[in-house]
Amino acid sequence: MGHTVGYMKFVKYQGAGNDFVLIDNRKGDFPVIGSKNEIQKICNRHFGIGADGLILLETDSKYDFKMVYYNSDGRESTMCGNGGRCIVAFARDIGLIVNACRFLAIDGTHEALIRKDWVELKMIDVSGITRIGKDFFIETGSPHYIRIMNSITELEQLDVRTTGAAIRNGDIFGPRGGTNVNFISFEKDHIAMRTFERGVEDETLACGTGVTAVAILAAHLAKSTGNQMSKVKTLGAELEVSYEQLSDSKFTQVWLKGPAKKVFEGVIEL
Repeated sequence: MGHTVGYMKFVKYQGAGNDFVLIDNRKGDFPVIGSKNEIQKICNRHFGIGADGLILLETDSKYDFKMVYYNSDGRESTMCGNGGRCIVAFARDIGLIVNACRFLAIDGTHEALIRKDWVELKMIDVSGITRIGKDFFIETGSPHYIRIMNSITELEQLDVRTTGAAIRNGDIFGPRGGTNVNFISFEKDHIAMRTFERGVEDETLACGTGVTAVAILAAHLAKSTGNQMSKVKTLGAELEVSYEQLSDSKFTQVWLKGPAKKVFEGVIEL
């Protein structure tokens, strides 16, 4: 049976430089079976639209919508924080929601608030911070390995792609599907961060679940409790994370906050 050529509308959004192709799939038109190569082509920056990932907005009887996320390698992935913020902006722009919503993602239920280009997304509760040598590992809906650099200069000069890939594919994480890798430097009024993202297999301008993990690590190291807020500066923009710290490594009411903007829309041939 031959392949049928079809056309599908898309909209591209970016959240702090993390960019995504968004497709309204409430009618189920996107050909998920055999879609890995299609998604790779769509996300390719030379031969396609270009994006860190592709997100489908689908229906769910209990929620405003369902988020299905694919990395640019074509594989369905774990939670994407900035992608979650972008799909909220998309849902607002197509008239599905007004200024608040509840949606379902691969890691469970999320709430969100939106005003203009600013989207606040409630993340999952976090418990457990693992020490690996001098580094750390935290799950925030996606796995994150965090390395603290000695200075902002060292962070700026780091070959993130090479170092990140070595950790992602190393003996600890390689056999388990890999991990995202964050490199950070603690500055006076913010945390500077660079990220190697698995599935993209390169440095990205931002990573929402990574920003969340980094903010939680900072609170853990400061040994503080109660309601707090951290600012994390990525290559794409500065994001905020607010949270309630219940104990040394237990956090609730975790909210990822920042800009999410429509870039352009069009039609692509599948």
